[in-house]
Amino acid sequence: MPRAATNAVWAHPPPKMKAATMDDANANWAGNITYGAAALHAPRSVPELQALVRKARKVRALGSRHSFNRIADTDADLISLKQMPRIVDMDRAARTARVDAGITYGQLSPILEAEGFALHNLASLLHISVAGAISTATHGSGDKNKNLASSVAGLSILKADGELVTLSRGDKDFDGAVVGLGALGIVTDITLDILPSFSLRQNLYLDLPFAAAVENFDALFSSAYSVSFFPTWRSDVIEQVWIKSAVEMPPSPGDLFGARAADRPWHPIGAMDPTPCTEQMGIAGVWYDRLPHFRINVTPASGHELQSEYFVPRADAAAAMRALYAIKEQIAEPLIVSEIRTIAADSLWMSMGYGGDGVAFHFSWKQDWPAVKAVLPTLEAALAPFKARPHWGKLFTMPAKQLQALYPRLADFRDLLGRTDPQGKFRNDFVDEYIFA
Repeated sequence: MPRAATNAVWAHPPPKMKAATMDDANANWAGNITYGAAALHAPRSVPELQALVRKARKVRALGSRHSFNRIADTDADLISLKQMPRIVDMDRAARTARVDAGITYGQLSPILEAEGFALHNLASLLHISVAGAISTATHGSGDKNKNLASSVAGLSILKADGELVTLSRGDKDFDGAVVGLGALGIVTDITLDILPSFSLRQNLYLDLPFAAAVENFDALFSSAYSVSFFPTWRSDVIEQVWIKSAVEMPPSPGDLFGARAADRPWHPIGAMDPTPCTEQMGIAGVWYDRLPHFRINVTPASGHELQSEYFVPRADAAAAMRALYAIKEQIAEPLIVSEIRTIAADSLWMSMGYGGDGVAFHFSWKQDWPAVKAVLPTLEAALAPFKARPHWGKLFTMPAKQLQALYPRLADFRDLLGRTDPQGKFRNDFVDEYIFA
């Protein structure tokens, strides 16, 4: 069990909202998925949530709607946790914070910072929900930084019969339950590891020669707390390199393996206004205003893009980059921008980082699913020799049998789902296809 909080920092109802309807959230963030649910519920308390789950035939939790596939969909009941009370209870001695599952990283981060604490990492955007990010193994970046789910020290899950169960790190099923794909039940609260607040600075470099990027991959990605490549796969360079360094590290050089230091701020999509981006040019700032690529108050109304992402073993980084370079013309046609990051290994059964350090190849596509669908098999074939795992919440065309073979603990996860939800109340077509088919 997670330790009891010794200092309740913040706990109160969220701002009053109108009753939810499917018209309010009947599509995902990008607008490429229209949910098939018969009803959307937004309970305001745990007892209300329990009552909804008990009587539901099938039910899924809806987070911040940032998934690009049908992992959150159902033909029955969707439950949003947006109107549940926001909770942040800190245990300073244990360095943990128990938070409600519906809170976003943008809501949580300033509260932690005000008390002198931080999270080890963050995703590019802060408007995503904590539970949604953890359930799909969403990540930040950094050679020594595991994905966001790795900071979970405990979590409470509402089962099909309305019973609340709590799992803590070290429990038998814990490593299987954290990245649960929404299939074990409704996560109601999560206990996160926290650490003392820290500051970072962010420097950008332009036009890193592709050959130099491959040859010096390890040196580049081990040089800072977090590093991102932003290639467009339209040339022989990595157009942008973002380096997020600890303030005590030596100043960044003016030249980086042939890339030049940026003399002004940039957006990852080079032609766009950089104002929404976190501050650059080596100016120090608190962790939550440097780890993401976008400022805390930036919450896009819609994605205007599609996304895919694949994870390969760190040892295969250079070979995978060359394999993608060989098909760069096909990739570039529907692409907006790509991002390459590193993530440390974790022990969570269904995490893309399970069992080894990895490299994530992210692709932001134009809103043209036929064109994207046409290129994904070529991309997946290029990465197949490296046993690339697709992100659970993004678009892929990989057959279920191929995907299942990439997860050594899949049988254990199936068994856990069978014991936790024997009637399959929390399963949907996505889970049936990719976990049980």
